[in-house]
Amino acid sequence: MNARRFRTLFSFLLLASDGFMLALGFAAGHRLRVTIPWPWEAAEIQRLRDYLPVIAIFVASNILVYFLLRLYHLVRATSRVDEFYAVIGGTAVGTLLTVAVAALTLKNTVFAVNLSRGLILYACVLGGLLVIAGRWILHQARGIIQSRGFVQDRVLIIGAGDAAQLVIQKIQGSPFLGYRLLGLVSDEPAPAHAGYTVLGCTEDLPRLIDEQSVDEVIIATPDAGDDEMLRLISLAHRDRVSLKIFPNLFEIMAAGVTIDDLGGLPLLSIRDVALRGWKLTFKRTMDLAGSAAGMILLSPFLLIVAVLIKLDSPGPVFYVQERMGLDARPFLMFKFRSMRLDAEANGPGWTVKDDPRRTRVGAFIRRYSIDELPNLINVLVGDMSLVGPRPEQPTFVQQFRTLVPRYMDRHYEKAGLTGWAQVNGLRGDTSIYERTKYDLWYIENWSVWLDIKILIRTLFRFLFDRN
Repeated sequence: MNARRFRTLFSFLLLASDGFMLALGFAAGHRLRVTIPWPWEAAEIQRLRDYLPVIAIFVASNILVYFLLRLYHLVRATSRVDEFYAVIGGTAVGTLLTVAVAALTLKNTVFAVNLSRGLILYACVLGGLLVIAGRWILHQARGIIQSRGFVQDRVLIIGAGDAAQLVIQKIQGSPFLGYRLLGLVSDEPAPAHAGYTVLGCTEDLPRLIDEQSVDEVIIATPDAGDDEMLRLISLAHRDRVSLKIFPNLFEIMAAGVTIDDLGGLPLLSIRDVALRGWKLTFKRTMDLAGSAAGMILLSPFLLIVAVLIKLDSPGPVFYVQERMGLDARPFLMFKFRSMRLDAEANGPGWTVKDDPRRTRVGAFIRRYSIDELPNLINVLVGDMSLVGPRPEQPTFVQQFRTLVPRYMDRHYEKAGLTGWAQVNGLRGDTSIYERTKYDLWYIENWSVWLDIKILIRTLFRFLFDRN
């Protein structure tokens, strides 16, 4: 079975699972309503079989809403947080639609039944939760199948630079995405550390796509000009071949572009910083509540970590370092010390994977990101936020501001304990250009829900990702 047929089959499995789980949720809600009577609802609840027409409407209405929300349109890597939000919202709308349709079609017929508020509420909640559980099981099964090399999409990458390396790292580090990387296509030689050889030049694309039975082409040349990009798209365009483009900085900014005018002259209006006015107050309230609660709940654990650091190596428990925050103002950031005392004897250095300067306890706390938990102190006093661009040392800021376009725009918001770049795998020794893109996108698209989503994804990374 090829990858396209597998995706079609998987979509049908999702639909069948959703239908079964919705019906099961309604039946469980009926049982719960019969078992726990609502005192303010005097009407009797009929037998479950009397509700079969309503169950059919409930299943059909919710599946229709899920379809309109594109929950059967499979993406490469579905965010479980986004899917949870969509399913819960969709089930609420589908339940209301069920009530309306049942009232219009079943009233004054032999199928008329008592749709009590308790029954509807139970069916909505249980149905939504069961749908999420069923989808999670199917997605886990899909990930296992594709991570073992079955039904994978055959992909070519155009380019051999930093952007192409980032795509390669993502594909190699995420086998559940279902990609089989065939190689690179580039007019320039690939660096020695690429891990893949160049299969040909860009003019060879049509031949390579046919010979290699390519399913998808990723253009990872964000610095290419418009004419060159159009040429690459033309060469890669074939029937049934999916085409994706790695965006440059302007294309990420253009996600929020609108058409404005100047006395009839059309202009593009770029999205401004989203976090202003009352939103600042709301975000600060979230920071205060979250950091205070975190420090209180984690205080026994933090004390144990502090004792272990003190016993493991000589020196202070905390590592205090100057970082750049809001409006590029310096502040002192607190972390658990994970390095030896002489780690910066030769000046500030970039932290790398398996850094030899780590202590034994330091290796453990860095692996699980425990060393960053004292950042909660900075959040509480107002130097940092729970979510925002990660702060850098002044030395690196001075370097990056001359090398990376719009780098200083990261300082329009407070630095964060976690951020959009970090939950997307860009942390530590990764491309500063790519991190800046993600940070700017976050600044220009901030919302309460986005912060909550980042915090939830950070929690999952803390529990399951081992850096």
